[in-house]
Amino acid sequence: MPSSHFFNGWKYYLCGMMSEQFFLPKYEPKVPSSQTVIWSAPSNIALVKYWGKKPVQLPANASVSFTLSNCKTITEVTFFAKKLKDDKHSFDVLVDDVSNESFRPKMESFFTKAQEYLPFLSSGHFQIRTTNTFPHSSGIASSASGMAALALCLMSIEKSLDPTMSEDFFLAKASFLARLGSGSACRSIKGSMVAWGSHPAVSNSSDLFGVPLRQPWHEFFLNYQDTILIVEEGQKQVSSTAGHDLMHNHPFAQQRFEQAETNLSDLITAMTQGDLDEFIGIVESEALTLHAMMMTSNPAYVLMQPATLSIITAVWNFRKSTQIPICFTLDAGANVHLLYPKSVKSEVLSFIEQELVAYCQNGRYICDELGEGSIQLNVYPNS
Repeated sequence: MPSSHFFNGWKYYLCGMMSEQFFLPKYEPKVPSSQTVIWSAPSNIALVKYWGKKPVQLPANASVSFTLSNCKTITEVTFFAKKLKDDKHSFDVLVDDVSNESFRPKMESFFTKAQEYLPFLSSGHFQIRTTNTFPHSSGIASSASGMAALALCLMSIEKSLDPTMSEDFFLAKASFLARLGSGSACRSIKGSMVAWGSHPAVSNSSDLFGVPLRQPWHEFFLNYQDTILIVEEGQKQVSSTAGHDLMHNHPFAQQRFEQAETNLSDLITAMTQGDLDEFIGIVESEALTLHAMMMTSNPAYVLMQPATLSIITAVWNFRKSTQIPICFTLDAGANVHLLYPKSVKSEVLSFIEQELVAYCQNGRYICDELGEGSIQLNVYPNS
């Protein structure tokens, strides 16, 4: 019999070393009945970044993220069994109820990668309806929330074939599958904080899926806020996939991976002890190092805009003059995430309105906060 193991609140049954084989289906091949499932999955913002990948969709270094609450993707998947069996993937993608063919290559790639672990993917037609609660290309990771929501829907279909599946295995495999579509998506399944990547400071961590962190966090970090300042809307000039690829021959890659490993350990210590100064220092260093890697790649590229730098300078000056523990972080783009405890929310929002909104495109910013992760829904919006 396999021995039981606990991963920070997720229970998995292991036989020897964890590998991709663990997620292969254990039931006889079946075709699901026609059904519809709906899941909501949040975006996340990395505090310790991963930048650089190993095959297939594995991180070059461990990372940890805050799970958001309001910025999420809601996805409905309807499965129709095929009358004639073939090995082709069949699906339609509707974004905000409008057919969107631009997603087809990414979806085809995901279905191909996931086929081994979900054999029913080629046995039917999938109608995928998806919508975001936040604007597309707004500096919020829609690929993370989108692929997480899709993976959860597909896992609900698989669970209909294997009703004895435990919730813990369900969530672990959903994270594993989401990673095949978008690396950071594996951190959008559950948990207010999630680590991805093997790391000695995170018990039972894995490169294969995200692990919720259930540390005894200091009260400072229990209701953290994230306000996203929209500096630039639209498609990034360099995709994250291309940016990750440039780390393969980057002159500072190894030093960066080592830095991230150290920062993750130190971040956990700071959040456990309530050391806001250390937390701020690590988070901002991670953001700036991410962009330094981009600027020293070959070819080099710059995703920050002048307004990004103006916001960073204003945040530093505000924090120094008020002692309010606000800090910034950045994804691979120009927009700025402001992180701060809920206790100083009114002061921070006044600061944004008085000094920072002028740097935002059309004066736009989005208020969010720490969330608990994905949930299954009964009704798709506007249905």
